[in-house]
Amino acid sequence: MITAVDHVQLAAPPGSEDLLRPFYADALGMTEIPKPPLLAARGGCWFQAGNVQLHLGIEKDFRPSPKAHPGLRVSGIEAYAARLEAHGVRVVRDGDLPGHQRFHAWDPVGNRLEFLEPWPEFERRGQGYPL
Repeated sequence: MITAVDHVQLAAPPGSEDLLRPFYADALGMTEIPKPPLLAARGGCWFQAGNVQLHLGIEKDFRPSPKAHPGLRVSGIEAYAARLEAHGVRVVRDGDLPGHQRFHAWDPVGNRLEFLEPWPEFERRGQGYPL
């Protein structure tokens, strides 16, 4: 039985770690965590905020996916969007998910990330995503 998501892995091109760190640490407010030594030799970097980990792994022929993305729940979504915009990140708001505010943003290598916050009344009723 699956009990939780341990982490989400995103790909990045070789040598992009110094581009990624300001986005994930400064703009998103995540903390870089050390990779185990054997994995660190492969490059990339890992970040954590609370129980959420994002791993950026190096992929030789990297191409960002136009569709695949992690969906990250946030609190205070408008303030969070403003924080990203203040760091020069393009934020695209999207009202297509019932019961939620959400937006998309892209990291410096083109990975798409979704940020969402359920409306309080939607969350109180215990409703999930419509099927």
